[in-house]
Formats: sequence, C-alpha cells, structure tokens
Amino acid sequence: MAGIEKVLNVDNYQAVRNLLGNKDENIKIIEKEMGVNIVVRGNTIKIMGDEEEVENSGNIIKKLLDISSEDKNLGKQEVKYLVGLLKKTPLIDLHELYDEVLQVNYRGKRIKVKTLGQKLYIEAMKRSPIVFAIGPAGTGKTYLAMVMAVKALLNKEVGRIILTRPAIEAGEKLGFLPGDLQDKVDPYLRPLYDALYDILGPEKVINYLNKDIIEVAPLAYMRGRTLDDSFIILDEAQNTTPEQMKMFLTRMGFNSRAVITGDLTQIDLPDNRTSGLNLVQAILKDVDGIEFVYLTKDDVVRHKLVKDIIKAYERYESRK
Repeated sequence: MAGIEKVLNVDNYQAVRNLLGNKDENIKIIEKEMGVNIVVRGNTIKIMGDEEEVENSGNIIKKLLDISSEDKNLGKQEVKYLVGLLKKTPLIDLHELYDEVLQVNYRGKRIKVKTLGQKLYIEAMKRSPIVFAIGPAGTGKTYLAMVMAVKALLNKEVGRIILTRPAIEAGEKLGFLPGDLQDKVDPYLRPLYDALYDILGPEKVINYLNKDIIEVAPLAYMRGRTLDDSFIILDEAQNTTPEQMKMFLTRMGFNSRAVITGDLTQIDLPDNRTSGLNLVQAILKDVDGIEFVYLTKDDVVRHKLVKDIIKAYERYESRK
C-alpha cells in the first residue's frame, strides 16, 4: 500500500495484547474499517497507508489502548463499534463512556454501559421522571432500567420497584395453563425475574418479593392504582394498546419514576391494533419531563449474529 508509515511505541504490553484480540481479530477490524495495514511486533504498532487514514488510525488506536488494561479486554464487536464511533466523533472521551459503575451485582461483577446509546439512556433516566427506551432486542433496554431501579431502591430514593408488562402471546397459543392466576401470568414475566436475579441474587429477590418491596405483575393489575414512591418499569410496551398506555402513565404518584421499554419491530397485538408505544411518541413528544431514547443495532450487546439478524430484517422490511 502506497503512502506513509506511522510507528506507535506502547509502554503497556498488556494493553497491546488486550487490544489485539483473539488471533489479532481486533487489529483486522481496524484495518478493514480504516483502510490501512497494521503490523504489531511486541510493544510496537506500525500503521501504513494514506496519510489521513494513518493519522486517524493512530489516534483511534491510542484511544483504544488508553481504555485497554489488565481487566478490560476489548471484544471484536466492541472494537468495531468504537472505531465507528471515533470516526464520527473523534473528540469523545471513552473513559466517560465506560468508567461509571452503575451497580455491582451480587456476584461482585461491576455493571457498566457498553455503548454510547446506552450511556445516553442512563443519563436520560437520571434526568427525567419518565423515559421511553425504544430499540431492537439486545440493546439492554430492560436490564439497564432494572439496574437503575435497584440503584434507586438501595439508595433509598424510592421505597419499591414495580415491574410490569402486557400478557400478550408472541404469536403462540399457550392454551389453558395450570395453577392459580399468578402461575398463569408468570411465564410472561419471566424475563423480568431473570434480570432481577442477575442483579440482586435469588435470595434477596425472594425476600423483596415477599415483603412487596418488589412487585412483578401483568399490566392489567395496574388499573385503578396510584403508585407513590416507586420506580416503575413497563416492559414490552409495544404490545400495549393506546388505552393501556394511557392507563399506565396515569398511575404515577408522588416521588415516582417510570421507564417504558419496547421494540416496535416486534408487535404481537391481534388484528393489527395500534401499538400504544407507537402512538405515544406523537402525543407526548413535546411534554417537559418526558424523554424518548432511541437505541439502534449499534447498541446491541448480544451475540454478533443478533445485530446481523436485525440488519437482515430491516432490509427485508424496507423492500416490502
């Protein structure tokens, strides 16, 4: 490749190793995204290519090395996201993006944001009493809302957490389930329990549930209630009707906050009914104290194939 050559000498060899990734896969991503050739020998990184691309690549690698350390391995999906982010906004501070520990789960794992979209979502939840998070699967909409709810509870900012979602079947007919009413609706609420167990641990969750400090219930149970001193999360909100969405939003009492999450590409309402989440964007877009955060496929933090699946469906839907 014709052009110039730039050499970076790095003091921290462990940071270089963490940046390289498995079989140098991260370096290959940077080469492809930036249009340069990169050779790594020990602590020396050599970048070759056109002057502008080489200079930009050097700056990006320095920023990636700056956040790479013995306890921060950079995965290839993360590197691809960060290279794209730094190409668009080269002055962004990656430490600000990654350093804040939102919560430490019951196993001692530090929970942090992994994308810029998630960071914006967290800031919105800190700032506004009502936040709508709209985006595809795998972007952390529900999990991060749960993290902020637990944090508010442990900091005594609220007295309880209320988790709810509409009991809509995702294209399946489950038939007559055994057990009492709670047994019948629990399968719909299982993802909320899973997130709680991951953050607080099963013993503490069961204790809080028994004391009604945490309540997990289908959306229909919210009708007629006033929810004071609560952090309320409505999950799978794309499956609410406009009437249900209005009912939910008007349950908020004093010292309460609400987060509403949903994916408008996965609406399971029957008979092509209008989604309450879809309609509410037009109704509440100019109301002070309410924020809409839109996460994208770039914020997906599940398996790489999830992002590819979302892209494929977007292409299919656009052709339709």
